[in-house]
Amino acid sequence: MSQVLVTGGAGYVGSALIPKLLAAGHGVTVLDLYLYGRVFTGLDGHPELRQIVGDIRDPAMLAEAVAGCDAVIHLACISNDPSFELNPELGRSINLDAFRPLVRAAKKAGVKRFIYASSSSVYGIKDEPEVTEDLPLEPLTDYSRFKADCEKILAEEREPGFVILTIRPSTVCGYAPRLRLDLTVNILTAHAIENGRITVFGGSQQRPNLHIDDMTNLYVRCLEYPEALIDGKIFNAGYENHAVADIAGMVRDTVGPEVEIVTTPSDDLRSYHVSSAKIRDELGFEAVHTISDAVRDLTTAFAAGRVPNAMTDKVYYNIKTMQAVDLK
Repeated sequence: MSQVLVTGGAGYVGSALIPKLLAAGHGVTVLDLYLYGRVFTGLDGHPELRQIVGDIRDPAMLAEAVAGCDAVIHLACISNDPSFELNPELGRSINLDAFRPLVRAAKKAGVKRFIYASSSSVYGIKDEPEVTEDLPLEPLTDYSRFKADCEKILAEEREPGFVILTIRPSTVCGYAPRLRLDLTVNILTAHAIENGRITVFGGSQQRPNLHIDDMTNLYVRCLEYPEALIDGKIFNAGYENHAVADIAGMVRDTVGPEVEIVTTPSDDLRSYHVSSAKIRDELGFEAVHTISDAVRDLTTAFAAGRVPNAMTDKVYYNIKTMQAVDLK
């Protein structure tokens, strides 16, 4: 089993990933600012979990975190365009400027495998019916442009004995201990449950989605794939591509027929259909959880009282938390 550093491991995806890594027998170090609180209270004291409250831009902190690790899963970033645009200099410093020093610190520490969480947003808007990994990247924002830049940096740092893998995930959905309610499926579900009403902006846009259980299962498997299968490779990771209006319908079907759906015009007509055929054919990975599964999981969590103050607590919304902490 590996000793794994997960940067940003206390975020949305990390909060669901870390328990799975531990259950698989890996030792885990989390390096995170913990802006959204201590999400691993049930794992405090676990002998194979080391939690470091720190910044990936701090070289000393980074050296401490990566020491003794065989693998890195790099999740840490200022996520989504609105949070990034709140402070572009901060976004650049974390999402781009800190990346090469992190990769080099990993190599210096003897890390053998580096898994990078990029984004399907690097493609921009495509006319092709299937967006595959060999299409040119045309990122529309600094957030997605820096994701693409980091892919190139990682490729430049590749060398024998240092296996690199880039994953371009679709938009993740479903319940996790550090829940985000600023993602399409999740926020539509929250509004349906809390307000009985969903507002759809546009509706015809195709959006690729991936259940958080599939996303985290993939990261665990990425530690196990033979080096020759993944080294230097880039894979899309998604499952269901649906129009936003159809997603709203799935939410209503799950939450209840009394939910009202209101459609309004939108200037954001980005639409793309991400293909996950390559990862299926080369790695044998296929997502198995549906959007409806994600909605059901969220509905269950709401009913159990695990999402208190869903519409008002800033912890569920990245941009509100970023505004509150005023990170520099």
